[in-house]
Amino acid sequence: MIGRRVLYALILAPVLATLLLQAPNVRSEEEINIASKTFPESYILAEIAAQLLASHGIKVQMQLGLGGTLIAFEALKADSIDLYPEYTGTLSQAVLQRPDLDATQLRDALANEGLVPAVSFGFNNSYAIALHEDIAASRNITRISQLAEHPDLNLGFSLEFLNRADGWPALQAAYQLPHRPGGIEHALAYRAVATGKLDATDAYTTDGELDNYALRLLHDDKAFFPQYDAILLARMALPPSVVKILASLDGAIDEATMRSLNRRLANTQLQPRDVAAEFLRDSGLANPDRILPPSTIARVLGYTGVHLKLTFTALLLACLVAIPTALILARHDRIARGLLYVTGLIQTIPALALLALLIPLVGLGQTPAIIALFLYSLLPIVRNTLTGIFGVDPLLKEVATGMGLTPSQQLWKVELPLAAPTILAGIKTAAIISIGTATLAAFVGAGGLGEPIITGLTLNDHRLILEGAIPAALLAVVVELFFEGIERITVPAQLRSR
Repeated sequence: MIGRRVLYALILAPVLATLLLQAPNVRSEEEINIASKTFPESYILAEIAAQLLASHGIKVQMQLGLGGTLIAFEALKADSIDLYPEYTGTLSQAVLQRPDLDATQLRDALANEGLVPAVSFGFNNSYAIALHEDIAASRNITRISQLAEHPDLNLGFSLEFLNRADGWPALQAAYQLPHRPGGIEHALAYRAVATGKLDATDAYTTDGELDNYALRLLHDDKAFFPQYDAILLARMALPPSVVKILASLDGAIDEATMRSLNRRLANTQLQPRDVAAEFLRDSGLANPDRILPPSTIARVLGYTGVHLKLTFTALLLACLVAIPTALILARHDRIARGLLYVTGLIQTIPALALLALLIPLVGLGQTPAIIALFLYSLLPIVRNTLTGIFGVDPLLKEVATGMGLTPSQQLWKVELPLAAPTILAGIKTAAIISIGTATLAAFVGAGGLGEPIITGLTLNDHRLILEGAIPAALLAVVVELFFEGIERITVPAQLRSR
């Protein structure tokens, strides 16, 4: 009976979070939700599509910076978004894992998933290996195959390239490379090579930042990398009026143009929306209105408000489940240890992996973020509640029994007051962990302080990074002080010093 109650409680909280938060995230059928992945070119292409549609009176919602290809693809399949920029090579190699597909077969395979390449922009952005120019010149390295002759080179690749089917594992096998590269965020890789911390990394052939650093793109002499034609991947159910408007982008951007747009973003203080607007005006495709961005203070307050909502909704749900559950199971040692094991196991799941798994179930936005934060908050609260109850002096329990107190009365009058400082410490720990983990919520379109951090990393904009990092750090300090204040008010001094 107890085990069943615990199971119901663990299931009820995330379901409740879904019911509470799904309604605000439901979008109108007339609204087009456009997403991007976490690199500058994807931001620009998504903005071009969004501003083009907006200039024709179409309502657009944007989910910029979704974390990785599979998260964006699963969001599209789950109808959480309507379209996002993608590449044919990525779809065939990394998503469908069918590198032998030609263009027609790829379209058919996507149709089976309810998807369609709505627009082919007109350029190929393939992978390449970028080597520091000084090293390339001194060792006369011009081809990828020559890397095998230099096993001492320090290679570092973006995390996605390091693990995807058409990335490092297959490249290493094709070229028989002996290196053991490390992982690095792509936004930091070029600078790491330029400053000598790495010798080589993966690159995109249309990347505007290539011109800012002393890098040499090595010739793919075994033709390993396939075509990565840029497309807008969309749901087949996209309204015909939207498809017609987007059709004007078909073949509108060649490789030179895309590299120029990327370079414009990298070398100026412009944002992706500004670069996209300039392209649409210069190409005559649209004349989007200039939308002034909100002030820095307004942005930070908005991000902080969302961050607090994510953190404390998850924390409240975790308290409502974890504390009663731990109190019920405290008198059943084996079951209590099993609960600790389960919550500890959840804690080992990488946050991005958990968020990606939740997308097909509850879609994008705040709902998967709150469910993930709820699950991560369980362990410290359960552990500290059990520790506090188990730490009550057995002699005090015997005295309470001798006074005729029932088990329920002992719990409320003796055990809980004595365990309160430890339980409160667990809640505080869960809150601080959630504040940090919630920055990853931006990868699934939930917003919060992670949004400027991720965007800043992508665009190499330190100002944006600080817009998210400083408030997040201050928020953790404020939460620490907040719980200390609660402890001083609610817990007797003699118990606080235990």
